[in-house]
Order: sequence, then C-alpha cells, then structure tokens
Amino acid sequence: MQANANKTFGIALGSNLGDRGANLQRGVALLIEQVKPVRILAGGCYETAPVDCAPETQAFLNSVIEVEADCTSQEMHASLQAVEQAMGRPAVREKNEPRTLDLDLLYAGDFVSTDPVLIVPHPRLHLRRFVLQPLADIRPALILPGHHRSIAEHLAALTDDPDEVRLVQKVWMKVV
Repeated sequence: MQANANKTFGIALGSNLGDRGANLQRGVALLIEQVKPVRILAGGCYETAPVDCAPETQAFLNSVIEVEADCTSQEMHASLQAVEQAMGRPAVREKNEPRTLDLDLLYAGDFVSTDPVLIVPHPRLHLRRFVLQPLADIRPALILPGHHRSIAEHLAALTDDPDEVRLVQKVWMKVV
C-alpha cells in the first residue's frame, strides 16, 4: 500500500441529475472540507451524451480537477466516496445509473494500484474524451504511470467524434 502523502490527485467529476452545475460545485466544496487541499486546478466543464444509460437519461456535465492534498490515495478514495454519498448517491447501485455526482480517482502522483477496490491510474481514462478533454485543459503534457503517451497525445489518438463533448464553461469554479 501507500505510505507517503501530500500527493497530486486527478479527479473526474460527472453529474446528470438535477442542477448538474450546482452538483459539481457542491461536490468540490464538500471535497475541500474533507481533504483541505493546498492547491486545486480545474479543467473546463463539458456536456456529453450519456453512454450505456437508460433511454431519456439527461446529458452529463463533466470536468476534471487536480488536487494537491496531504493524504494517501486510499484516504482520497474514501473521501470521494463519502462526498458522493453526501450528495445522495447510494453506495450500492446499478451500473450506469443516473447520478447527482460521480467522482473517480484518475491518478495519484506516481502511485499505481491494481487492487480491485482502487485501480490507479484509472484503467479507462485514456479512452474517454469526456475525461481527457478537461484533463488536457490543465495537464496536457502529463504522462501517467504505465503510459507512454501524454494526455494530449491520448486525446489526439481518439477516433470518436470530438463534437460529442461540448464545452459549456471554461472557468466553472473558483481555483484555490
């Protein structure tokens, strides 16, 4: 496991229920209360169509933040789950169910874990435009552990339609 702390964490945020923008803002505020970060960067806020969800599911708002905090990856993961639950997301749920807030730990410095409870770096982040686009806004040159391409290179390699991820707001939260 991980002994060192004060890491840089990449976190994906998504919401497709209710006031999606307010949900993202509130989730970040709750996370700040939990982990007391020393620094936060935020990518743009993007709207994307739901994938593999029930018909008539509302589109998602997605973003990525990077947080520097004095905690372990496991502590950050637990904090993300606590924030999701505080925002009304049940701990046990159906896959791809609509949600007020979804928080995924994308990376934690150079930490790597294949534990099924916490896989880091996120195993599919390099395949998801709705994650790569806002991450490229803040960290285009980042190369994750186990990867040989930068975030910008992963984004350029995608073959899906770039118009499926639409910028809603470049600056959507106050950066600490």
